[in-house]
Amino acid sequence: MTSLLRACAVTAAAVLCAPAAVFAADPCADFTPQPKPQNAGRDVVGQDVDTIIDRGWIRFAVYADYPPYSWQQNGTPRGVDVDIARLVADAMGVEARFDFVGASETLDADLRNYIWKGPVVGGSVSNVMMRVPYDSAYACRVEQVTFTGIYASESIAIAYDVAHYPDGGPVPAYFRFDSVAVENDSIADFYLTGFAGGQLARGVHRYPDMQDAMAALSSGAVMAAMGPKAQLEYGLAPSLAVHQPPLAGFARSKWLIGVALHFGYKPLGYAVDDAIRAALEDGRIPAIYADYGLTFQPPEW
Repeated sequence: MTSLLRACAVTAAAVLCAPAAVFAADPCADFTPQPKPQNAGRDVVGQDVDTIIDRGWIRFAVYADYPPYSWQQNGTPRGVDVDIARLVADAMGVEARFDFVGASETLDADLRNYIWKGPVVGGSVSNVMMRVPYDSAYACRVEQVTFTGIYASESIAIAYDVAHYPDGGPVPAYFRFDSVAVENDSIADFYLTGFAGGQLARGVHRYPDMQDAMAALSSGAVMAAMGPKAQLEYGLAPSLAVHQPPLAGFARSKWLIGVALHFGYKPLGYAVDDAIRAALEDGRIPAIYADYGLTFQPPEW
Protein backbone atom coordinates (compact mmCIF):
# COMPACT_ATOMS: atom_id res chain seq x y z
CA MET A 1 0.00 0.00 0.00
CA THR A 2 1.52 3.30 -1.02
CA SER A 3 1.42 6.25 1.34
CA LEU A 4 -0.56 8.33 -1.15
CA LEU A 5 -3.26 5.69 -1.41
CA ARG A 6 -3.42 5.17 2.33
CA ALA A 7 -3.59 8.91 3.01
CA CYS A 8 -6.48 9.41 0.61
CA ALA A 9 -8.43 6.36 1.66
CA VAL A 10 -7.97 6.16 5.38
CA THR A 11 -8.14 9.85 6.24
CA ALA A 12 -10.57 10.70 3.44
CA ALA A 13 -8.32 13.48 2.21
CA ALA A 14 -10.96 14.52 -0.29
CA VAL A 15 -13.22 15.35 2.66
CA LEU A 16 -10.71 16.54 5.22
CA CYS A 17 -8.29 18.54 3.08
CA ALA A 18 -10.33 19.99 0.24
CA PRO A 19 -11.62 23.54 0.50
CA ALA A 20 -14.91 23.41 2.37
CA ALA A 21 -18.07 24.13 0.44
CA VAL A 22 -20.59 26.45 2.02
CA PHE A 23 -23.47 24.24 3.14
CA ALA A 24 -26.86 25.28 4.42
CA ALA A 25 -28.24 23.85 7.64
CA ASP A 26 -29.03 20.77 5.55
CA PRO A 27 -25.62 19.50 4.29
CA CYS A 28 -27.38 17.75 1.40
CA ALA A 29 -29.38 20.77 0.26
CA ASP A 30 -27.27 21.45 -2.82
CA PHE A 31 -26.92 17.84 -3.94
CA THR A 32 -28.75 16.17 -6.82
CA PRO A 33 -29.50 12.50 -6.03
CA GLN A 34 -27.62 9.90 -8.05
CA PRO A 35 -29.20 6.95 -9.83
CA LYS A 36 -29.26 3.93 -7.52
CA PRO A 37 -27.07 1.00 -8.57
CA GLN A 38 -28.79 -2.22 -9.62
CA ASN A 39 -28.01 -5.25 -7.51
CA ALA A 40 -25.91 -7.92 -9.17
CA GLY A 41 -25.20 -11.41 -7.91
CA ARG A 42 -21.97 -10.57 -6.16
CA ASP A 43 -23.60 -7.64 -4.37
CA VAL A 44 -26.50 -9.44 -2.75
CA VAL A 45 -25.20 -12.87 -1.76
CA GLY A 46 -24.55 -12.99 1.97
CA GLN A 47 -25.36 -9.36 2.73
CA ASP A 48 -28.59 -9.58 4.70
CA VAL A 49 -28.76 -10.28 8.43
CA ASP A 50 -30.64 -13.59 8.11
CA THR A 51 -28.04 -15.03 5.73
CA ILE A 52 -25.18 -13.87 7.94
CA ILE A 53 -26.70 -15.46 11.03
CA ASP A 54 -27.64 -18.69 9.21
CA ARG A 55 -24.13 -19.21 7.83
CA GLY A 56 -22.50 -18.19 11.14
CA TRP A 57 -19.98 -15.55 10.05
CA ILE A 58 -19.67 -11.93 8.93
CA ARG A 59 -16.95 -10.39 6.75
CA PHE A 60 -15.23 -7.14 7.73
CA ALA A 61 -13.01 -5.13 5.39
CA VAL A 62 -10.02 -3.67 7.27
CA TYR A 63 -6.93 -1.95 5.93
CA ALA A 64 -3.84 -4.12 5.63
CA ASP A 65 -0.56 -3.28 7.40
CA TYR A 66 -2.07 -0.38 9.29
CA PRO A 67 -1.11 -0.60 12.99
CA PRO A 68 -2.47 0.11 15.52
CA TYR A 69 -5.77 -0.26 13.69
CA SER A 70 -5.45 -3.47 11.65
CA TRP A 71 -2.67 -5.83 10.67
CA GLN A 72 -1.75 -9.52 10.75
CA GLN A 73 0.79 -10.87 13.22
CA ASN A 74 1.95 -14.38 12.32
CA GLY A 75 -1.31 -14.85 10.45
CA THR A 76 -3.50 -13.63 13.33
CA PRO A 77 -5.59 -10.47 12.77
CA ARG A 78 -4.77 -7.77 15.31
CA GLY A 79 -5.60 -4.14 15.93
CA VAL A 80 -8.21 -1.77 17.34
CA ASP A 81 -10.54 -2.15 14.36
CA VAL A 82 -10.19 -5.94 14.38
CA ASP A 83 -11.14 -6.13 18.06
CA ILE A 84 -14.11 -3.79 17.62
CA ALA A 85 -15.29 -5.87 14.67
CA ARG A 86 -15.13 -8.96 16.87
CA LEU A 87 -17.37 -7.21 19.41
CA VAL A 88 -19.93 -6.64 16.66
CA ALA A 89 -19.75 -10.25 15.51
CA ASP A 90 -20.12 -11.52 19.08
CA ALA A 91 -23.21 -9.35 19.57
CA MET A 92 -24.73 -10.93 16.45
CA GLY A 93 -23.74 -14.43 17.57
CA VAL A 94 -21.48 -15.10 14.58
CA GLU A 95 -17.78 -15.42 13.78
CA ALA A 96 -15.79 -12.42 12.54
CA ARG A 97 -13.81 -12.95 9.35
CA PHE A 98 -11.50 -10.34 7.86
CA ASP A 99 -10.67 -9.12 4.39
CA PHE A 100 -7.38 -7.22 4.62
CA VAL A 101 -7.65 -4.71 1.80
CA GLY A 102 -5.38 -2.18 0.17
CA ALA A 103 -6.30 1.47 -0.05
CA SER A 104 -7.35 2.91 -3.39
CA GLU A 105 -6.66 6.46 -4.55
CA THR A 106 -9.88 7.77 -2.96
CA LEU A 107 -12.32 6.75 -0.27
CA ASP A 108 -15.02 6.62 -2.96
CA ALA A 109 -13.07 3.87 -4.72
CA ASP A 110 -12.61 1.89 -1.51
CA LEU A 111 -16.33 2.01 -0.78
CA ARG A 112 -17.12 0.98 -4.33
CA ASN A 113 -14.63 -1.90 -4.34
CA TYR A 114 -15.27 -3.27 -0.86
CA ILE A 115 -18.88 -2.37 0.02
CA TRP A 116 -21.39 -1.75 -2.76
CA LYS A 117 -20.03 -3.05 -6.08
CA GLY A 118 -16.89 -5.12 -5.76
CA PRO A 119 -13.45 -4.92 -7.39
CA VAL A 120 -13.11 -5.01 -11.16
CA VAL A 121 -10.95 -8.14 -11.08
CA GLY A 122 -11.35 -10.86 -8.43
CA GLY A 123 -12.74 -10.69 -4.93
CA SER A 124 -16.11 -9.48 -3.73
CA VAL A 125 -17.67 -7.01 -1.35
CA SER A 126 -17.48 -7.36 2.44
CA ASN A 127 -20.44 -6.99 4.79
CA VAL A 128 -18.94 -4.12 6.81
CA MET A 129 -15.95 -1.83 6.34
CA MET A 130 -14.13 -0.51 9.40
CA ARG A 131 -12.41 2.87 10.02
CA VAL A 132 -14.44 4.94 7.60
CA PRO A 133 -14.19 8.71 8.23
CA TYR A 134 -17.64 10.23 8.72
CA ASP A 135 -18.69 13.58 7.31
CA SER A 136 -22.37 14.48 6.87
CA ALA A 137 -21.84 16.33 3.60
CA TYR A 138 -19.76 13.48 2.16
CA ALA A 139 -22.35 10.91 3.27
CA CYS A 140 -24.98 12.72 1.17
CA ARG A 141 -22.88 12.19 -1.92
CA VAL A 142 -22.28 8.45 -1.63
CA GLU A 143 -25.83 7.15 -1.66
CA GLN A 144 -24.82 3.56 -2.30
CA VAL A 145 -23.43 3.34 1.24
CA THR A 146 -24.89 3.54 4.73
CA PHE A 147 -22.51 5.28 7.16
CA THR A 148 -23.20 4.25 10.75
CA GLY A 149 -21.64 2.81 13.91
CA ILE A 150 -19.56 5.88 14.85
CA TYR A 151 -17.14 4.46 17.41
CA ALA A 152 -14.33 6.99 17.93
CA SER A 153 -12.71 10.22 16.87
CA GLU A 154 -9.26 10.65 15.38
CA SER A 155 -7.16 13.78 15.41
CA ILE A 156 -3.83 15.16 14.29
CA ALA A 157 -1.07 15.56 16.87
CA ILE A 158 2.68 16.11 17.11
CA ALA A 159 5.13 13.68 18.72
CA TYR A 160 8.46 15.10 19.80
CA ASP A 161 11.77 14.30 21.45
CA VAL A 162 11.60 15.73 24.97
CA ALA A 163 15.35 16.37 24.95
CA HIS A 164 14.92 18.82 22.05
CA TYR A 165 11.88 20.50 23.60
CA PRO A 166 12.30 20.42 27.41
CA ASP A 167 9.90 23.34 27.89
CA GLY A 168 7.01 21.79 25.95
CA GLY A 169 6.15 20.45 22.54
CA PRO A 170 6.72 22.27 19.26
CA VAL A 171 4.11 24.12 17.21
CA PRO A 172 4.12 24.04 13.40
CA ALA A 173 6.03 27.33 13.10
CA TYR A 174 9.05 25.63 14.71
CA PHE A 175 9.49 23.47 11.64
CA ARG A 176 10.78 26.37 9.65
CA PHE A 177 14.09 25.43 11.27
CA ASP A 178 13.45 22.09 13.03
CA SER A 179 12.95 18.70 11.37
CA VAL A 180 9.63 16.86 11.39
CA ALA A 181 8.67 13.44 10.02
CA VAL A 182 5.39 12.84 8.19
CA GLU A 183 3.85 10.07 6.14
CA ASN A 184 4.33 10.94 2.49
CA ASP A 185 1.28 12.62 0.89
CA SER A 186 -0.70 12.51 4.13
CA ILE A 187 -2.80 15.38 5.42
CA ALA A 188 0.02 16.31 7.82
CA ASP A 189 2.37 16.50 4.83
CA PHE A 190 -0.07 18.67 2.86
CA TYR A 191 -0.63 20.95 5.83
CA LEU A 192 3.01 21.53 6.74
CA THR A 193 4.29 21.99 3.20
CA GLY A 194 1.52 24.47 2.44
CA PHE A 195 1.73 26.36 5.73
CA ALA A 196 2.82 30.02 5.58
CA GLY A 197 3.41 29.90 1.84
CA GLY A 198 5.67 26.87 2.03
CA GLN A 199 8.10 28.27 4.59
CA LEU A 200 8.12 24.97 6.54
CA ALA A 201 8.71 22.69 3.56
CA ARG A 202 12.45 22.33 4.04
CA GLY A 203 11.97 20.91 7.54
CA VAL A 204 9.56 18.19 6.41
CA HIS A 205 11.00 14.67 6.08
CA ARG A 206 8.71 12.20 4.29
CA TYR A 207 8.48 8.48 5.07
CA PRO A 208 6.46 5.64 3.50
CA ASP A 209 4.22 5.32 6.56
CA MET A 210 3.87 6.52 10.15
CA GLN A 211 5.73 3.49 11.51
CA ASP A 212 8.83 4.60 9.62
CA ALA A 213 8.24 8.22 10.61
CA MET A 214 8.09 7.29 14.30
CA ALA A 215 11.15 5.06 13.92
CA ALA A 216 13.02 8.06 12.54
CA LEU A 217 11.95 10.12 15.53
CA SER A 218 12.99 7.40 17.97
CA SER A 219 16.42 7.10 16.33
CA GLY A 220 17.05 10.84 16.47
CA ALA A 221 16.93 11.34 12.69
CA VAL A 222 14.25 14.01 13.18
CA MET A 223 13.11 16.15 16.10
CA ALA A 224 9.35 15.58 15.79
CA ALA A 225 6.66 13.72 13.86
CA MET A 226 3.15 14.77 12.87
CA GLY A 227 0.17 12.53 12.11
CA PRO A 228 -2.89 10.81 13.61
CA LYS A 229 -2.60 10.75 17.39
CA ALA A 230 -3.15 6.99 17.78
CA GLN A 231 -0.37 6.18 15.33
CA LEU A 232 1.99 8.51 17.17
CA GLU A 233 1.12 6.99 20.55
CA TYR A 234 1.59 3.45 19.25
CA GLY A 235 5.14 4.26 18.18
CA LEU A 236 6.20 6.18 21.30
CA ALA A 237 9.54 5.48 22.93
CA PRO A 238 10.24 6.50 26.57
CA SER A 239 12.08 9.65 25.49
CA LEU A 240 9.16 10.90 23.39
CA ALA A 241 5.89 12.68 24.13
CA VAL A 242 2.76 13.70 22.21
CA HIS A 243 0.79 16.93 22.33
CA GLN A 244 -1.93 18.67 20.33
CA PRO A 245 -1.18 22.37 19.87
CA PRO A 246 -3.51 24.73 17.99
CA LEU A 247 -3.10 24.21 14.24
CA ALA A 248 -3.69 27.50 12.50
CA GLY A 249 -5.35 27.16 9.12
CA PHE A 250 -6.07 23.45 9.49
CA ALA A 251 -9.63 23.07 8.17
CA ARG A 252 -10.30 19.91 10.14
CA SER A 253 -7.77 18.37 12.49
CA LYS A 254 -10.29 16.04 14.16
CA TRP A 255 -12.86 13.74 12.58
CA LEU A 256 -15.28 10.92 13.40
CA ILE A 257 -14.61 7.26 12.65
CA GLY A 258 -17.34 4.71 11.95
CA VAL A 259 -18.30 1.86 9.62
CA ALA A 260 -19.83 1.56 6.16
CA LEU A 261 -22.11 -1.04 4.57
CA HIS A 262 -24.28 -1.46 1.49
CA PHE A 263 -27.23 0.97 1.46
CA GLY A 264 -29.70 -1.82 0.71
CA TYR A 265 -29.19 -3.69 4.01
CA LYS A 266 -30.52 -1.36 6.68
CA PRO A 267 -31.27 -4.12 9.24
CA LEU A 268 -27.58 -5.07 9.19
CA GLY A 269 -26.71 -1.42 9.82
CA TYR A 270 -29.06 -1.32 12.80
CA ALA A 271 -27.51 -4.49 14.26
CA VAL A 272 -23.96 -3.15 13.85
CA ASP A 273 -24.88 0.25 15.26
CA ASP A 274 -26.59 -1.31 18.30
CA ALA A 275 -23.54 -3.47 19.03
CA ILE A 276 -21.15 -0.52 18.80
CA ARG A 277 -23.36 1.72 20.93
CA ALA A 278 -23.52 -0.94 23.66
CA ALA A 279 -19.73 -1.41 23.58
CA LEU A 280 -19.22 2.34 23.92
CA GLU A 281 -21.63 2.63 26.82
CA ASP A 282 -20.18 -0.27 28.84
CA GLY A 283 -16.56 0.73 28.21
CA ARG A 284 -15.43 -2.16 26.00
CA ILE A 285 -14.32 0.04 23.11
CA PRO A 286 -12.33 2.44 25.35
CA ALA A 287 -10.75 -0.68 26.91
CA ILE A 288 -9.63 -1.88 23.47
CA TYR A 289 -7.81 1.40 22.88
CA ALA A 290 -6.20 1.12 26.31
CA ASP A 291 -5.01 -2.43 25.52
CA TYR A 292 -2.95 -1.00 22.66
CA GLY A 293 -1.60 1.85 24.79
CA LEU A 294 -3.77 4.46 23.06
CA THR A 295 -5.86 7.35 24.29
CA PHE A 296 -9.51 6.76 23.42
CA GLN A 297 -11.03 9.81 21.78
CA PRO A 298 -14.82 9.50 22.10
CA PRO A 299 -16.99 10.25 19.07
CA GLU A 300 -18.01 13.80 19.91
CA TRP A 301 -20.21 15.50 17.31
